[in-house]
Amino acid sequence: MSVWPQLRETRTVRSGNASGTVVRCGLSDTMYADLSVSVVLFFERMLDEDRLAAGLARALERVPVFGGRLRTVDGVLEAVCDDSGVPMVSYRIDGTLAASMGRVTAPGAQHVDPLDARAARTGGGPLLSVRVTRTGDGGTVIGCSWHHAIGDLHSFALLLRAWAAAVEGEELPDVELVEDQDALLDRVLPAEDCGRPGFRVPGPDERALLDREVAAGPRANRTVQLYFGDAEIARMREEFAAGAGRWLSSGDAVCAHVVHSLRELDGDRETRWLTVPVNVRRPLGLPDTLIGNLLGDIHLPYDPADGPAVLAGALRTAVSEYAEGHLNLRANQLFLAELGRDRLASCVPLGFDPARRRFSFSNWSRFGLYDVRFQGERPVFFSPTANYPLPWVSWCVEGFGGTGLLVTAVLPARLAARLRGTEGRAVLHRHREPSDELPDLLAAVPKVL
Repeated sequence: MSVWPQLRETRTVRSGNASGTVVRCGLSDTMYADLSVSVVLFFERMLDEDRLAAGLARALERVPVFGGRLRTVDGVLEAVCDDSGVPMVSYRIDGTLAASMGRVTAPGAQHVDPLDARAARTGGGPLLSVRVTRTGDGGTVIGCSWHHAIGDLHSFALLLRAWAAAVEGEELPDVELVEDQDALLDRVLPAEDCGRPGFRVPGPDERALLDREVAAGPRANRTVQLYFGDAEIARMREEFAAGAGRWLSSGDAVCAHVVHSLRELDGDRETRWLTVPVNVRRPLGLPDTLIGNLLGDIHLPYDPADGPAVLAGALRTAVSEYAEGHLNLRANQLFLAELGRDRLASCVPLGFDPARRRFSFSNWSRFGLYDVRFQGERPVFFSPTANYPLPWVSWCVEGFGGTGLLVTAVLPARLAARLRGTEGRAVLHRHREPSDELPDLLAAVPKVL
């Protein structure tokens, strides 16, 4: 049975209303100008592409930046809401929905059409692409890729909710564009923050090392997906909260458990740094309706000898006291402004430091991704595609049907193989019990550990 996609239809979706609004990208946005983000949603029923396209057109009226194009004026990156449109292609495959889920992070899986972010940066391509695939057993796969310079996952979730509401004939949610992010941040940020910028300029030797890591990524690294059930997570939280002496979230517990387990399986006893991106809308008192890259980060050292409860407690404290102890957007603005826009490409985030095995954990849970409905159907699985196989990077989101948590991690091939083995599974799931109720789809997708 062939699983190769057969093209059914190609179209460009437009709202029919070119507002002409110009969004001035901030310095931090420009740091993402060579990156796209790709995600995939899986539905058990067949969805009508015409209704999906019509709903997307309405959503683009509310969130027009996704249908626009980028340009650079006087050295400043801008997004123009000119309604150039979103390419939407429809395919069919003979394989099953479960088989497609199992291949979501595989190279060449063809669930999504990743944006060419560098081409789009100069106006040479769209800022969002959509690929709809019908599976042989009547399921539907929706793959989306968007340009990181125009928004973070929160921004995509706003678009997704508007899209779903339009398909369902419901009132669309409120959405606001940040027309000048640097100006917005200048108004709301305190005069001083923690003072530590989240970027650095590597020297020639480190730059050469980072370039080699990027070039070798597809050969040297593998993407693994780890599912932790609700009962399993509850035991983690109880154990780690007792050790930390404070309340912990599910994300705190799973992050600490994954980091500690990876160090254990890697035989790594060194103190390493953990980077956790933070959505700064709430800490800065900004509305949840804002489109843009409103991201900060937390950086924590971790000594495996301390145990996961210590890390989980430190992470919860950092999140709770983010504005007081970790907010660094003012420091970022000053650092990047002094460097100059023409040198931004020479910067790298602190979180990208593969030589020192700095681990990055992005928590994408609680964005309501499993609550959206298209034609009455909610997704049964949501996943990033990990386009960039750079090591020590991970994303966490709710798992099958919105249950538990799914961690997608890019790791060196040797460590990934160890995770997949008997020892690795035992270490990863030391808090799981045979009586735990697990989703049926987990058994149908054996590549998810």
